[in-house]
Amino acid sequence: MAHFINDRAALVAEAVDGLVAGSGGRLARLDGDPSIRVVLRADWSLDRVAVVSGGGSGHEPAHAGFVGRGLLTAAICGDVFASPSVDAVLAGILAVTGPAGCLLIIKNYAGDRLNFGLAAERARARGLAVETVTVADDVAIPGAAQPRGIAGTLLVHKAAGFAAESGRSLSEVARVARAAAAGVKSLGIAVSGCTMPGGTAESRLAPGEAELGLGIHGEPGIERIALPPADDLARLMTARLAEALPEGGPLALLVNDLGGTTALERQVLTGAVLATPLGARVRLLLGPAAAMTALDMHGASLSLMPLDAETEAALTAPTEVPAWPRAVPVAPPATRPLPDRLDRGPAPTPSHDPAVAAALEAVCTALIAAEAELNALDARVGDGDTGSTFASAARAVLADRNRLPQAEPAALCRALADRLARVAGGSSGVLMSIFFEAAGSGLARGMGWPEALEAGVARLQAHGGARPGDRTLLDALVPALRALSAGGLDAAARAAEAGAAATARMTRAGTGRSSYLAAADLAGVEDPGAVAVARAFAALARG
Repeated sequence: MAHFINDRAALVAEAVDGLVAGSGGRLARLDGDPSIRVVLRADWSLDRVAVVSGGGSGHEPAHAGFVGRGLLTAAICGDVFASPSVDAVLAGILAVTGPAGCLLIIKNYAGDRLNFGLAAERARARGLAVETVTVADDVAIPGAAQPRGIAGTLLVHKAAGFAAESGRSLSEVARVARAAAAGVKSLGIAVSGCTMPGGTAESRLAPGEAELGLGIHGEPGIERIALPPADDLARLMTARLAEALPEGGPLALLVNDLGGTTALERQVLTGAVLATPLGARVRLLLGPAAAMTALDMHGASLSLMPLDAETEAALTAPTEVPAWPRAVPVAPPATRPLPDRLDRGPAPTPSHDPAVAAALEAVCTALIAAEAELNALDARVGDGDTGSTFASAARAVLADRNRLPQAEPAALCRALADRLARVAGGSSGVLMSIFFEAAGSGLARGMGWPEALEAGVARLQAHGGARPGDRTLLDALVPALRALSAGGLDAAARAAEAGAAATARMTRAGTGRSSYLAAADLAGVEDPGAVAVARAFAALARG
């Protein structure tokens, strides 16, 4: 697998340099030893308790991405998934600890406990006041002797950072952090492992499988499950978390992306979690966001923490750190009614025409059957959704066909235009809506079918900006309509098929996403919109 890196050995040092360079002067790093990678606040003046954390890299933006006022004072960065050395941790402590002392926040992994712990002892031996807090928020294994520290650690960072920024004593900051660490509980889910920079991707999961209860270092989950729909997954995960949380009372929720989960998935999962009985107790939501990742792992974790006034004040306090997922109050989704002017008047009176009904069913059935084929074509030259666009439109028309004015051509075209505009996404759906809208207007003015359809094509070209030869659905539609006027449906179907086939020989697209591709990527691949038109005319001819 390809990665944007130079030398794997220098990866973390170069990443730290990039972070500091892009911070606008907020951050600094220690210099002098390339194995010591410490990011710290550039404005730090040793006048308050320092809050220090860190661990292996690969979890970005954690930990260095959360250095800033109201959060961490410094973060120590180890190699990817490896604890930083004792010297690195000690250097960080010495750099930021003044008379007020230092709090170390440690994730519960053996390497972190040992290296941070020994560094704390050496700092104390130098006369510094140092307290430690260990976070063990993972609930994957009930009754585990050493639960792991995972994304819930970030909520402890925020609680401690707020207390320190408020000028509290070291003992008070440690108390706040320990209370937060005791309360937060987390659980992870993933459908893939992660890829080490410079390495190759490895798959240990079959399609449709997921790992529940995994950590943040690419290790397997506690159990493998068949991945359920998001609603069922949310119920499963929150039920496990509820067993580790006190009954009743408000909660804060962090929805964390482990690195490779899309924003759409994160939003669906967040809504599903909030709809569960445990989610009903959530008063503050953080994320969904990539906060503590595992490189490119396609997964997510949920972290929940009981809320009291002190914790709520800490989590909602503003911070200058751009990567921090701001806490927002949970409220029912706000909705507004559709504008009255969107409605174009009373729905047309349904009417029935057996030939029209058969034609609609034939075309829609053909487009639904071609969904996978068209998506596969579009995945090579576009964004992979042409089949879904046409199939969604076809399903909507099929569902409504008995409510359509089948016996009134002009009204039928306008009704089809309305449905396509509302249910068909992407440019293809809108273009076909324009086509039927203009054809319906032509029929209403007394045009015959061939002339009205030509008018529809003219408007489609005017708004879409494409012409025949631009490698679009027009390359099948235009010759099909010409052949329809001269030779009927069989001739139109043959012309559409030939037009679609011709697009495979076109190595330049005049419009759409294909216009950004090189000739080699287009060669031999039929335009999916043109193929959809060909499938529609073939269905009409068969019918």
